[in-house]
Amino acid sequence: MNKKRIFISSVQSEFKDERKQLCDYIRQDALLGKFFEPFIFEELPASNLSAQDAYLTEVQQCDIYIGLFGQLYGFEDSEGISPTEREYDLATKTKKHRLVFLKDCENRHPKESAFIHKVEQQVVRRSFSSYDVLRSCVYEALVRFMEEKEILRLLPWDATFHQTATLDDIDKDKVATFVQLAREKRGFKLSYTNDNTRQILTHLNLMSEDERLTNSALLLFAKNPQKFFVSSEVKCMVFPTELMTKPILSYQVYGGSLFELIDQAKSFVMQHIDATVGTRLSSASVNITYEIPMEVVTEAIVNACVHRSYESNGSVQVMLFKDRLEIWNPGTLPYGMTPEKLKQLHSSIPVNPILAVPVYLAGYIERAGTGTTDMVDSCRRVGLSDPEFIQDEDFRIVIRRKNVPQSISKSNDNQVVVKIVPQNVPQNVPQKRRQERVRAILELIIGNKRISTEEIGEKLNVSYKTVRRDIDSLRPSFRIEWVGSAKAGHWEVEQLKNDDLS
Repeated sequence: MNKKRIFISSVQSEFKDERKQLCDYIRQDALLGKFFEPFIFEELPASNLSAQDAYLTEVQQCDIYIGLFGQLYGFEDSEGISPTEREYDLATKTKKHRLVFLKDCENRHPKESAFIHKVEQQVVRRSFSSYDVLRSCVYEALVRFMEEKEILRLLPWDATFHQTATLDDIDKDKVATFVQLAREKRGFKLSYTNDNTRQILTHLNLMSEDERLTNSALLLFAKNPQKFFVSSEVKCMVFPTELMTKPILSYQVYGGSLFELIDQAKSFVMQHIDATVGTRLSSASVNITYEIPMEVVTEAIVNACVHRSYESNGSVQVMLFKDRLEIWNPGTLPYGMTPEKLKQLHSSIPVNPILAVPVYLAGYIERAGTGTTDMVDSCRRVGLSDPEFIQDEDFRIVIRRKNVPQSISKSNDNQVVVKIVPQNVPQNVPQKRRQERVRAILELIIGNKRISTEEIGEKLNVSYKTVRRDIDSLRPSFRIEWVGSAKAGHWEVEQLKNDDLS
């Protein structure tokens, strides 16, 4: 089947980057690249035709017209009409499929405002604030075009409408939390009210006008996402050696929304790797430095959850070994992407672009196409080996760990090294949880010598009696005493034995 030709129209100077990025994205996307061939005037080879005749000829030959309208009206011909308006008028006259995207901006040229007003009387336009949002809108519009023309009978997974889900399955509190994050992180323009959930989901391309919900909407905001997608859970494990063998020292299966999965998996890893806790000698705050930077762990988990294949029955797996952290996700890299390219600057080609946009807006993805290179830079800064990106049946990220001390000790610069990796012996769950709580109490006391027993209990959600009992259990190895009055006193901690808390 011949590819459908797309003509991208705009004021070239205003949308120079977006035109090129959109063109590259359509060509490289595993789905869109099979069915569409984009055209921008910058790529037209030299010819005897005038510029006006050349671009109007391309409009006549295209199947789809994409218009990007913003602040500028552009060059005006002898009749005072810009090339962009000429192109739109010809696309309308020749009955091309028109897709119009309006960039959020102020102080538009008066003629641009009049042009947009004319367009709005003829087609439904979509707004965008950044290239990432534009890309998502174009992707969704082209997929719908294929569905309407029966070029494609099945939508990509993240854009597919679920057959049974309704708005009653959406957790409004999760939507409200997302909106607050998106406003803080990316300046998201919509505010949340009790009756605008439909508007927000529609704006994010997560719901159709007839209120059908996409799979992405359910992953992000459903009351119980695993009710619809059992394999969307994340499995986290700690192994005592370099091998994937029993006993498994800690094993958790996490459910919830995509954001909750990411947060829970990240917390699991950070609780089970080594940390260096600074003192308050030179600062009012206490710095905690982890053996693997938190941003590296976060990026690896986000990549696994956002870019996995949700059509697979497999789950994301986070596995901490004695010498490394491995994160597996079912699926393959996008067409044209290789593990080697992930260590270099590369274009962003999300496997699930509809799903990726809300994750970006919530601040979980910082910049398109730089996540894996940022991981490499962060590892190098702290002396770790470069992360390994491996494509086998599944995709894997391997992060090598440092060799660190095996117990709590004090370094020459008055930093406390807290070893929180379990011993290589199986433990029952209640005992394991208690030991993790005891370690947490010690970290809180070391980090804030004036923290009260009541405050410790509030942070860990346990009773005053439990905190006192856990502190008493530390005393064979540590002298832990409250010195001074109840209000103005402080903790003193001295290690008596070089014992591991695990």
